[in-house]
Amino acid sequence: GHCRLLCKPSALAQHLVRSLARSAALRGRRWPWLRWPQLQMLWQLLQPPEPEPVVARELLQLPDAGLVALDWLVGPWGAAGGGGGISSPVLLLIPNAAGKVTGGLLQLGLRALERGFIPVIFNRRGHNGCPLTTPRLQPFGDPGDLREAVTYLRCRHPSASLLAVSEGSGSGLLLAYLGESGSSSRLAAAACLSPIFRGRDWFEAGMPWLYEWPLLLHLKQGLSRYTGALAEVVDTDRLLGSRSLRELEETLFCRTRSRPTSWESYWERNEPLRDADEAAVPVLCLCSADDPVRGPPARSLPRELFRSSPYFFLLLTPHGGHCGFPRRGPGRCWAHEAVLEYFRAMAEFLRTEERRKGLPRPR
Repeated sequence: GHCRLLCKPSALAQHLVRSLARSAALRGRRWPWLRWPQLQMLWQLLQPPEPEPVVARELLQLPDAGLVALDWLVGPWGAAGGGGGISSPVLLLIPNAAGKVTGGLLQLGLRALERGFIPVIFNRRGHNGCPLTTPRLQPFGDPGDLREAVTYLRCRHPSASLLAVSEGSGSGLLLAYLGESGSSSRLAAAACLSPIFRGRDWFEAGMPWLYEWPLLLHLKQGLSRYTGALAEVVDTDRLLGSRSLRELEETLFCRTRSRPTSWESYWERNEPLRDADEAAVPVLCLCSADDPVRGPPARSLPRELFRSSPYFFLLLTPHGGHCGFPRRGPGRCWAHEAVLEYFRAMAEFLRTEERRKGLPRPR
């Protein structure tokens, strides 16, 4: 399907190439209007999932009394996990940085549910109806809350493989977590759909209004519910009057009343790839060259990272827009099938290595 896999040569890379080459998802019939990435993106964002999923919410209290929400997809069938057993793999779904749970992300969760995964959506503080109990939101690349959620999922499903997939700007959180946690991430594998690799450059360059303004309005709508609590720490008039995502991010996390900081210092702590060399979990990043949100590949894709690290794999396709990757027929998004095939290939490779080396399975 004209896709290229950019990675460091290894036994794992060879196994992944063979698995993806057999995948029907990469050979399926694609969207006929390939040259319209904006239309592909809108089509994927606005299409509701089929069938409509049923979600069971669980609130997780954090050490500082803050809350994050875990939404368990129980399918249209009303049975948690779609029949998955006690050792079925748990798939953690991370929405974009605005907390918008798109139809595409829900569709991926349903596809995973049908294949025996246990999908659960991670919602940050104050996002997607999650109550904001402290005057603090989660910065772009601060993985502290995600680490608490992963620890909880590991305790709840101790014998299951834990996987994670992120969408769009939400990949900044997942990449930061993998780098900061290193070999202690508790994840078996991860995947990023249309990730944003360079957070500061992305905010400063801006995005097409077709994408930026809906996200900005979505964020303001959520924040407007908590203006009373947030007034203690930020200028809420300036916050709700922000005219760009950069202005909103800077107001929310840099121009605080108690601990103001510079834009440069903020990104020193929140760049997604700041600790990428420490990552020790296989990560598939699925990107399109015509992504109108991430920006031109020459300046937005860290190709050297994929050439030097044995854990990072870049599946690059010429067309697909931002989180679009549409195709005809059931499923609508071929990237979802590719991600699930990648997780299957990773599990197969790890089982083979354990048998070859005679290693006991980790408890």
